[in-house]
Amino acid sequence: MNAQCCRPVAMDLGVYQLRHFSISFLSSLLGTDSSSLRLDSSSSGASVVAIDNKIEQAMDLVKSHLMYAVREEVEVLKEQIKELIEKNSQLEQENTLLKTLASPEQLAQFQAQLQTGSPPSSSQSQGTTQQPAQPASQGSGPSA
Repeated sequence: MNAQCCRPVAMDLGVYQLRHFSISFLSSLLGTDSSSLRLDSSSSGASVVAIDNKIEQAMDLVKSHLMYAVREEVEVLKEQIKELIEKNSQLEQENTLLKTLASPEQLAQFQAQLQTGSPPSSSQSQGTTQQPAQPASQGSGPSA
């Protein structure tokens, strides 16, 4: 029974401390003087409404900052997607060109390597494939 008697006092103290913390936090967010927001134990309904309004303002502020950050990140990601699509297109064109310049034997060797998952057997076969492709791609660049 003694514990029940002390419980409301401790709870009131906890509520008061929470209000004090909330007021301090909100005043730092909103840039207002915390003394204008202080509540005592006999706070009226109007001051509770004022606190609720300040909390709502702070939440709106946080929401607007988050929305701005999300929009900024979306723009960055859109730009990265655009760059990746362009690079993919360029690589597909290069792949098509290399396929047309490769001999049937080289294509068969490449297909066999893909199936086994092994790396190219020699750099000589890569070098012969890449050397003719470079002048051709440089010559086709300005005409495109």
